[in-house]
Amino acid sequence: MLNQVVLVGRLTQDITLKKSDNGKSYAHFSLAVPRSFKNMDGTYETDFIDCVAWEMTAKNTATYCKKGNIVGIKGRVQSTVYEKDKEKKYKMEIIAEKVTFLTKNEEPEEEAAKK
Repeated sequence: MLNQVVLVGRLTQDITLKKSDNGKSYAHFSLAVPRSFKNMDGTYETDFIDCVAWEMTAKNTATYCKKGNIVGIKGRVQSTVYEKDKEKKYKMEIIAEKVTFLTKNEEPEEEAAKK
């Protein structure tokens, strides 16, 4: 069995680092990935894919990346079932195990502020 995903796209928002109930750092973000073919109208469509990164992957991505940056993600698909208004809901998201920064950034804001 194999559950592996590789994506390259743009971050749709700045990443906010959060803490779980057990103290682990994580970040939810969305990746805009354009399709490689045109639709019936002759335009390229874009898929918006929900992703989650944990611990150092989340911390580094939040520190060095911002909205609009291009990143590569290697990870796995995870499905979650939850209940809302007494109805079962299903959610698919990518667990980002490795994030590669493909946009060259200046220094992170924290480092620039120290100088």
